[in-house]
Amino acid sequence: MAENYLEPIVLERADPWIYKHTDGYYYFTGSKPGYQEIELRRAKTLKGLADGEVKVIWTAHAEGPMSELIWAPEIHFIQGKWYIYFAAADHGEVRNDQHHHRMFAIENANEDPFEGEWVEKGQIKTQFESFSLDATVFEHRNRLYYIWAQADPNIPGNSNLYLSEMENPWTLKGKQILLSIPYYEWEKIGFKVNEAPAALIRNGKVIITYSASATDENYVMGLLWADEDSDLLNGYSWHKLKEPVFSSSEQNSLYGPGHNSFTVDEEGKQEILVYHARPEINDYSNPLENPNRHAYVQPFTWDKNGLPDFGEPGAVKG
Repeated sequence: MAENYLEPIVLERADPWIYKHTDGYYYFTGSKPGYQEIELRRAKTLKGLADGEVKVIWTAHAEGPMSELIWAPEIHFIQGKWYIYFAAADHGEVRNDQHHHRMFAIENANEDPFEGEWVEKGQIKTQFESFSLDATVFEHRNRLYYIWAQADPNIPGNSNLYLSEMENPWTLKGKQILLSIPYYEWEKIGFKVNEAPAALIRNGKVIITYSASATDENYVMGLLWADEDSDLLNGYSWHKLKEPVFSSSEQNSLYGPGHNSFTVDEEGKQEILVYHARPEINDYSNPLENPNRHAYVQPFTWDKNGLPDFGEPGAVKG
C-alpha cells in the first residue's frame, strides 16, 4: 500500500484503471501519452506498479476508425476471459463527428493476459452513431451492464452518460437509458461533460461515480446511485448528488482529480480510490496535450448513508 498519497503510483497515465485479479496481481492500464497504444502493467503491490512488468498489448491501426487518440482503456475479467474496453478515433483533417471517437473491445482467452492473443471484437454499437467514449462494465445479479459517455445531437453539450444491458461482453441488447446529463454548474465548466463512469456495489446500492467539466483543474467527480433491488434500466431508479464528491485540493497541490476506478489494498481490507490528477494548474491551451496527469491512489471511507466519502485528494482516510 502506498504510504504517501501525495506521490503518484504511475507517472503520466491519465484515466487509470486498476483491477486486482485472483492471481494476486494488480493489473493497470490508462491513457498513454501519444495515444497510439494500449500498455498493460502488473505488480503484486500498488506501489510496485511504478516499476512492474509492462507490455504493449495493442497498437493503433495505420488508418481507419481505430487509428489515433486511443483513450481510457480498462481491463476486465468477464466469464473466464479478459477484455479491454477503449475509445479510438479516425484520422481526419477536421475533428468532426465522422472522425471522432467510438468505443471498441479486445478479448484474450488466455489465463494470463500477458500471453495469448488479443482479438479485436469491433466497435460496440449503441442506438445512435456519435462521439462516444469511456465505457465501463459491471455485473449485477447475473446481468452484465455497460455504461458510457456519448454525445446526443439533440441535447446541447459534449457528453452524457448512458446505461444498457449486454448480450455478451461486446454487444449491447435491449433498451439504453439516458442516465445523466451535465446539469449543475460544476458539471459545465469549460465543457458540458459527464464521462468516465465507474461502478461500485456496496451497502445495498449500485453506485456510479463519474467525471465532469473540462480536463483541467475544473475536472471533478460526481456520484449517482440506485437501490440494488431496483430496475437499473428505469431512469427513476437513479439518484444524483447535487454536489461533487471529489475536487481539486489546493492545499495538497492535486488539481482536476477524476476518471477514477476502484480497487482494494494488498490485504483486501481497505477500499481504494484510483484517480488521475495534475500536480499544478494546467498551463496548456489544450489540457489534453499536457501529459502531467498522473495516477494516484488513496483509501476512502463510508458515510452514514452508505455512500463513499472520498475526502480530498492527497488526504489519508481510514
